[in-house]
Amino acid sequence: MAFARPAGVGNRVVVDGTTATWRDLPELALPAAPVAVLVHSARYALAAARHHAVHGGELLLSTPGRVDAMMRDELRDAGFTVAELGADAVGVDTAGGVDTGGTAAPAGFRPVERDRLWLLTSGSTGRPKRVGHTLASLTTVRGEQPARTWLCPYAPGTYAWWQVVTLSLTQPGQDLVVVEPEQFDDWPALAAAHGVDAASGTPTFWRRALHRDPVGLARVPLRQLTLGGEPVDQAILDRLREVFPTARISWIYASSEVGAAVVVHDGRAGFPVEWLDRTTPGRPTLGVRDGELVITSPYHGAGLDGPIRTGDRAQLVGDRVLISGRLDSDEINVGGSKISASGVRDVLTAHPRVAWARVTGRRAPLLGHMVVAEVVLTAADPATAAPDEAGLVRWCADRLPEYAVPRRIRVLTEIPVKETLKSDV
Repeated sequence: MAFARPAGVGNRVVVDGTTATWRDLPELALPAAPVAVLVHSARYALAAARHHAVHGGELLLSTPGRVDAMMRDELRDAGFTVAELGADAVGVDTAGGVDTGGTAAPAGFRPVERDRLWLLTSGSTGRPKRVGHTLASLTTVRGEQPARTWLCPYAPGTYAWWQVVTLSLTQPGQDLVVVEPEQFDDWPALAAAHGVDAASGTPTFWRRALHRDPVGLARVPLRQLTLGGEPVDQAILDRLREVFPTARISWIYASSEVGAAVVVHDGRAGFPVEWLDRTTPGRPTLGVRDGELVITSPYHGAGLDGPIRTGDRAQLVGDRVLISGRLDSDEINVGGSKISASGVRDVLTAHPRVAWARVTGRRAPLLGHMVVAEVVLTAADPATAAPDEAGLVRWCADRLPEYAVPRRIRVLTEIPVKETLKSDV
């Protein structure tokens, strides 16, 4: 059911440097039919979320950059009115609120699925898919929480965005500071200026901040750091612990399909082996089948009941279960020998001068594929000489089988990041 009076409506919301509350956001005049709202600014994204919480209806929320022409046609064929908000040419302020000036009518009409929220998957393994949720299924934090000011750097409409937004919208004392795309590289200054003490981001998001502005990052008074959306290795956890020795550092495994399924606070990569196949009412059940993480979750998307194969590789290492990457992209076949790209990546990021790495396979004569990598080095350290390609190859050769050693390592100057805050590692 819709939240007629969202409990967090009085919480502070900072968008583009302007402070307001949830109740101060623009009122929207959205179509009554199923609507896909493509927002050009965070303000309208939050306004759409509040509108849905109060009025219900059927909503898909995204940025225009994640919805290409083919997806727009797919949405119209599925009965959605496609509306854009926030750009000068399409978002029109009216006396009664904000009207959707730029709309595309659906190809046909169908009944509204009451209180339905649709999410688009990241599309990292193909075209994005629609996954159905409700505000209740996206609101996974329900117990009383300490007062926090949260940073939200995620693209509107993604699962991670909804996780932070529903926390602020439904829980008193959970303020929100939103990072617009043009503020992304300087977010530590924004966060420090507005008293952010809790932040959620992908490992790429955190690595980029550590690389670009470690001094500015350390000035943010963080008490809670959360990582998710990509494989979380020990190197990034340890580097964040060095900067924030007293903060709680958590990592979360979550997806549009299964919701928030794994939450770990002990500072270690992976989760305890004893969590496997443990059945607890109201909590996800975790399993590993043929090296793949399988989850049965109470927070799953519509129509996805029962055990769901996630497509992510899960490995039992000692007393931990490590989630290392996608099964369909993590394995590289070099002359018949199988190599884990994530394993090679972990060796590279363990180097004290490597801030980020991406490992892939490249077609090669005779072998079929060879291992190649891209890296970004940390800032200059007088005590540690910057490695060249040959030095990084030697580092890997000392720690990996010969066939797994990267044959080409390209050094980049900046950590690449997509709108989803991922770098497809």
